[in-house]
Amino acid sequence: MGLFSNRIKRESLKPGDHIYSWRAAYVYAHHGIYIGDDKVVHFTRRGQEVGTGTVLDVLLVSSTPAKSHVTCPECTMQEDGHGVVLSCLNCFLAGGILYRFEYDVNPALFLAKARGGTCTLSPADSDDIVVHRAKYLLENGFGCYNLFKNNCEDFAIYCKTELLVIDQGTMGQSGQAASIIGGPLAAVLSTPLRLLTTNVYGMAATAVGVYCVSRYATDIGMRKDVVKVSVENMTRRLAGQAVAALGAPIQETR
Repeated sequence: MGLFSNRIKRESLKPGDHIYSWRAAYVYAHHGIYIGDDKVVHFTRRGQEVGTGTVLDVLLVSSTPAKSHVTCPECTMQEDGHGVVLSCLNCFLAGGILYRFEYDVNPALFLAKARGGTCTLSPADSDDIVVHRAKYLLENGFGCYNLFKNNCEDFAIYCKTELLVIDQGTMGQSGQAASIIGGPLAAVLSTPLRLLTTNVYGMAATAVGVYCVSRYATDIGMRKDVVKVSVENMTRRLAGQAVAALGAPIQETR
């Protein structure tokens, strides 16, 4: 893993890798799980989905692979359904560069990363289990897409760790979402500290420090509001939530 980049070559890929590619001039990255044979399972804004209700919804468009007027002979991208799709690596990258998300990194390296959504302090499960989860969710879905609570990075992190956020009212596992919120939040929280210095470099350093601490605290490897949920139980939970949303009685699954 590099300090400045997680870029890798295709020949180093192995099934179970969490990969990503930047979109829209490095504004946002799209994440997925490589399952071998040049195929990637990933979560997109297709089928059942919700937006943020803010101007940030425009970023969601960049998280889906670019459509081509020529049908790809190697993969079939579903146009509707639950949002978890299978595509070839080329379609997933959509002309972008391949990067690998890193797990179980040390705190110093994590804090040195200027951008969220590239690594986590949390360890990952074995590759075969990760591939199993990705394939299971391909058949059963991963709920409704939401930029802050349930996005493509959340999907990939779940496949790698089996961790889910307990409180549905809080932000999801995504380090990318933490960065989007953490930047402005750091600027706000560091404002009172500017009384300690009028030096522009000192103020910038203070804001960066607050941002790094907030990103560290919200990492999936540090949070206390997460729990291990098997992929089979997770999809049953999602089904129960869908039934509840329709106002129908929920039958307990045994």
